[in-house]
Amino acid sequence: MRHVAVGPDRLIPLALLLALLVISIWTPAFSEARLQDRIVAIVNSELIMLSDVKREFETEQERLSREHHGNDLPQRLKTAEYMALTKLIERRLQLQEAKAKKIEVSDLEVKQALEQMKRQGSPLDITDANPAQTVRDQLLLMRVVDMQIRGNITVGDSELKRFYQEHRDRFAHPEEYQLSQIIIQPRSSDGLAEGLAKARQAMDDLKRGEKFEDVAMQYSDGANALQGGRLGWVRQGELIPAIEQAVAHLVPGGISNIIEGPEGIRIIRMDDRKPKQFRRFEDVRREIQELVYHQKSEEMYQSWLVDLKNKAYIEIKFDQVADTAQPQPVRSSP
Repeated sequence: MRHVAVGPDRLIPLALLLALLVISIWTPAFSEARLQDRIVAIVNSELIMLSDVKREFETEQERLSREHHGNDLPQRLKTAEYMALTKLIERRLQLQEAKAKKIEVSDLEVKQALEQMKRQGSPLDITDANPAQTVRDQLLLMRVVDMQIRGNITVGDSELKRFYQEHRDRFAHPEEYQLSQIIIQPRSSDGLAEGLAKARQAMDDLKRGEKFEDVAMQYSDGANALQGGRLGWVRQGELIPAIEQAVAHLVPGGISNIIEGPEGIRIIRMDDRKPKQFRRFEDVRREIQELVYHQKSEEMYQSWLVDLKNKAYIEIKFDQVADTAQPQPVRSSP
């Protein structure tokens, strides 16, 4: 991660300079400890330590280490560690903005939130030395976002109608199929050839004009064979891909080719099909309103974060590959 300094004409506050001076002349034992827990970023007058990043990154590190192996794991870990630092910087900026706006959360609100979490069974992070402060920060973050973002969003009726027209497929009931099937299930791995021969016999009978229901009763191993293999109505997208592809272009009365799959060998008949049904704007208005509101909120939130970063002094001193074995040396800032 490269060093970043925003605003070359901005000065680090005096309190921060004094703090850095004290750190530099502290006892050797303390200095050695700082190598293990060093400064990785400065956000205005606040420090972010390596231990903060490690704590933020811990859960994702465990997940990545479980799910990925090989040469790409170090890069994945490094990227995730960078993202953890970015989240910490953004969180500090928002909390600083909440302080500047004199937004407060009372002790009673924190207590009530903690009690509610316990009632709902929400787990508290056992590594968190101060859960009350964590909850306070979360409440402050929600409050400052509500003030800066959510309270300033308006969604007009014309926007809703435009969104509806541009995304009509999103608000449609999918096409429906009424199907019947003949399914042949090989008794063993060696029985596939026998099953395919049986399916071809059934297909020959259908081509000679035999009724599908009669052929299903004779050949099908399905539980619905005695009902002529009827499956009833299913929606587009609910079938396994091989069957979906086989029936996609069938007209009512049409019969598929032989379909091989892990659950058996099938022949499908399209009994009937209902076209896609578009829902009326009036029926989905509330749903569209929530979607548009969420979209505008996210856009405004990202723009607000960019503005906070542009106005802040941010210095990153972080060149750490995600590795808990040995800390990497700090690259000096220019």
